[in-house]
Amino acid sequence: MSQDSPQPENTGIPVAQEYELETPSDYARAALNRAQAAARAKGLYPGKVAPQRFTEPQVSGARSDGRDPKPLSATLGSLLVQRGWNKDVAVGGVIGRWPEIVGEDISSHCTAESFSNSVLTIRAHSTAWATQLRFLTPNIMKALADEVGDGVVQEIKILGPDTPKFSRGKFSVKGRGARDTWG
Repeated sequence: MSQDSPQPENTGIPVAQEYELETPSDYARAALNRAQAAARAKGLYPGKVAPQRFTEPQVSGARSDGRDPKPLSATLGSLLVQRGWNKDVAVGGVIGRWPEIVGEDISSHCTAESFSNSVLTIRAHSTAWATQLRFLTPNIMKALADEVGDGVVQEIKILGPDTPKFSRGKFSVKGRGARDTWG
């Protein structure tokens, strides 16, 4: 402290008495009295339970509302839509029910193998049936559109049969192998 500022004299009397201030207990008692008066004005008394206030009205009865349990199929359906899996699941159902969609005659000669990037891959059991399926592609696309919706399957890729690998035995030569030595 600087020596220019006046120093209070120490008289030994408490500051609250010297300046006639209330004691801390008087302040607490006055605050409690104000709180009790405010509670009484709201209609609250000691021992009375305050009424419950809900943001939504409680509804109970025979009619359904948003709190009712939902069937598993509805819950799974909404999950598939939210995640964007409904097209893949629909096409997976097509692959599983292939004979019902294209008919027994066609399904006995080909199988639906995979679906990726809106392309359905079909494998024919013979090259003749692969050619026949290429001619039937518009009819198959129409049946698929009726089953899973337009635009889900945009292209059909038809593959011929898996041909066996003709290996020439246990001791075959890798690569071109031995050729004739003429010329």
